[in-house]
Amino acid sequence: MSLENIFTLPSEYNDLRDSLRSLSENEIAPFAREVDEDHRYPQEAHDALVKSGLFAAHVPSEFGGDGADALATCIIIEEVARVCGASSLIPAVNKLGSLPLILGGSKEQKERWLRPLAQGKGFSYCLSESESGSDAASLKTKAERKGDSWVINGSKKWISNAGVSEFYTVIAQTDPSLGSRGITAFIVEKSDPGVSFGAPEKKMGFRGSPTREVYFDNVTIGDDRRISEVGKGFALAMDTLDHTRITIAAQALGLAQGALDAAKKYSHERKQFGKEIFDFQGVQFMLADMAIAVETARQITYAAAAKSERGDKDLKFFSAASKTYATDVAMKVTTDAVQVLGGYGYVSDYPVERMMRDAKLTQIYEGTNQIQRIVIARNLP
Repeated sequence: MSLENIFTLPSEYNDLRDSLRSLSENEIAPFAREVDEDHRYPQEAHDALVKSGLFAAHVPSEFGGDGADALATCIIIEEVARVCGASSLIPAVNKLGSLPLILGGSKEQKERWLRPLAQGKGFSYCLSESESGSDAASLKTKAERKGDSWVINGSKKWISNAGVSEFYTVIAQTDPSLGSRGITAFIVEKSDPGVSFGAPEKKMGFRGSPTREVYFDNVTIGDDRRISEVGKGFALAMDTLDHTRITIAAQALGLAQGALDAAKKYSHERKQFGKEIFDFQGVQFMLADMAIAVETARQITYAAAAKSERGDKDLKFFSAASKTYATDVAMKVTTDAVQVLGGYGYVSDYPVERMMRDAKLTQIYEGTNQIQRIVIARNLP
């Protein structure tokens, strides 16, 4: 058996990375610090991604998207996160919000919402609530059927890009007596009467990505907004996360790579005792361990992305494992990068303190790493 190309990415993925590297460094990185410090949405990144067709590259070509597969989508998110974590949430959230539609919607529904998504109208995912986080099945937002319509009441918490996105996948309880088997998925639009938003959360990291509560006050929508079978919404929500947790692994990978790049560069610029600090064994060991961890995270993330694209039976294990490992690596590598930069690492003149703050959230959202370890254990190969 030939081993040729088994561990080499096809050239189109490397070409994609090169183009993303250029776009990210030239059109996104210059605004990353300002976006973080001003807590403002990265409109420059939004516009650049729309212009390049990468705002929602995962959208199938028949609906106006680029048709990017799971690995290509991960590379897009990774490269943007390498320079700006908040900006990387744009393609990541768009995939998360729209994947239930892609998995469960009709062709007419996909045409209705995926085409404008590809053109720049964002898509958010509404699952979590104030008292329903890891225990997602305990959600309280209700959708009551009235004739040919549904009336939604309740609220969703911690919704990324809320208020900016035009479309929202809302997971709501339609029959409380059935528990998780009474949950259904719907599409709600920002312009629907009764939809409103809370104030942006004041967060430790990802400050440029607005996180807000979404309120539904007698939001009345037609049955054409329902994208799952009645009672199948929870299963659809969980299937979605099996695919999209890998995008969080990619985001964490990008943060870790960006921090490693900054630490390596600084170690050659900073001189103490008459030589570069890179020449000290203690620093070399730190950089070596960081590089090993980043490359290992990349391998499991890309493997999980390939399994997502194929729909492999062990996807649930690899999805949870890649998210857990890559985000733990991001937290460790960004912390070590701050240490390599010393006092400069602790101030916002350099990006590593921002990357460290961003990395923390990757261990929490789309399922905490503690929950992921339960998923991993229950799905051991």
